[in-house]
Amino acid sequence: MSLPAGSAPKTCLVTGATGYIGGRLVPELLAAGHRVRVMTRSPERVLDHPWADRVEVVRADAADAAQVTAACEGADVVYYLVHALGTGPEFEATDRRTAQVMAGAVHEAGVGRLVYLGALVPATEELSPHLRSRTEVAEILLGSGVPTVVLRAAVVLGSGSASFEMLRYLTERLPVMVTPRWVHSRIQPIAVRDVLRYLVACAALPSSVHRAFDVGGPDRMTYAEMMQRYAAVAGLPRRRILPVPLFSPSLSSHWVGLITPVPSGIARPLVESLRNTVVCREHDIAEFVPDPPEGLLGFDEAVRLAVARVRSSTVATRWASASVPGAPSDPLPTDPDWAGGSLYVDERTRGTTATPEQVWRVVEGIGGDNGWYSFPLAWEVRGWLDRLVGGVGLRRGRRDPSRLFVGDALDFWRVEARDGGRLLRLRAEMRLPGLAWLEFHVEHAGSDGGALLRQRATFAPHGLAGHLYWWAIAAFHGVVFGGMVRGVIRAAEAAGATEGRPAA
Repeated sequence: MSLPAGSAPKTCLVTGATGYIGGRLVPELLAAGHRVRVMTRSPERVLDHPWADRVEVVRADAADAAQVTAACEGADVVYYLVHALGTGPEFEATDRRTAQVMAGAVHEAGVGRLVYLGALVPATEELSPHLRSRTEVAEILLGSGVPTVVLRAAVVLGSGSASFEMLRYLTERLPVMVTPRWVHSRIQPIAVRDVLRYLVACAALPSSVHRAFDVGGPDRMTYAEMMQRYAAVAGLPRRRILPVPLFSPSLSSHWVGLITPVPSGIARPLVESLRNTVVCREHDIAEFVPDPPEGLLGFDEAVRLAVARVRSSTVATRWASASVPGAPSDPLPTDPDWAGGSLYVDERTRGTTATPEQVWRVVEGIGGDNGWYSFPLAWEVRGWLDRLVGGVGLRRGRRDPSRLFVGDALDFWRVEARDGGRLLRLRAEMRLPGLAWLEFHVEHAGSDGGALLRQRATFAPHGLAGHLYWWAIAAFHGVVFGGMVRGVIRAAEAAGATEGRPAA
């Protein structure tokens, strides 16, 4: 989205920039031509973002009035994307305090516009603590004396969000599920790309606009219908859903925490909120931000895009989840550990008297005719099995006997990242019930010229089959992965001896 005709770029302060929405909003604001400042307690957490060198970073604690006011100085627009969900039972009090701090700071700093992403709420039902807190924060910010827009949304559809991951994992892992009554509550979800479009457009709204807007996609459905439609889009059999009225929010949150990667501390307030009806009662936002010509993104298309991104991941530094780089719904390097799901990791480290250069040459020459330096028969069998189920197997070999480039095919892997002399990351292209990567880091080890090799195998399972697959092969990890790191080091030390640098 670019700036409207006649609009000048604005200085936008984004709080919560290391979070799910904030981390995607920053590049969207930059693309629209705005200047961006991010506020964070830990500036080092911003360094991994690709936009880090294009923004101003200020250190501030959201609860410190002086620091927040200083961060707001000179800002035309402030995006308030801070909440304490998952911090414990006192999250309502924490949200109240930080909202009061921000309300005072924007007023004192003379900010021209405040924008808050809140939550859809029903008109007459008793609110869950989560929705009650979001409503209270919205009221505090609307009372700041600064022109304020509150966007009220329900479930945000985009891989990496807690709500979407909860939906995804419940549906994928449970073909038959016993569920609480909240699966019949009505919900109006919205795609993350539409949320971002609204947020960016708020920067250009006239100062006379001071109110809350309901925002949602074109579909209204129950949570049970969302699970069935997710299953259909993802190519899964229809799910059998058996509601049980005795499931309390506490039991439900523990159940969700067991089945999905979303921790129970976050699952509980989300689950409690699902008992409420959360659908839009107005669409007034269209008067100021017209719907796109093709319309708002529907549930099925939003899920299809998210599922496709997960399944075709290129995972450029995105180890917590898998998506197409640059997509607004991508999980980012600083997203919570559960974003995108569970991960299994086998990590091994080994030192050597061989030089880093010698170790790197072996690493870069791995695969093809050189093999994988451990249990050759196991690799051959894995290649045969892959071919039997229609995979690529080991026949592709490698394009060059000694050099690798990003994008090269390497047996049943593909080179995803290469930093000459330091890093090689491979993404598996064999048939698997999940996503897998193999990564090598070569480092200097002290003043004697030796090296340290860090080898990491990572697996993101898809459904129950993925978890069973990992544990079924766990007994072989020591032989395959342990043997590999030892074999690479032996080959590097042998090369060192040949070159006149014998191993100790």
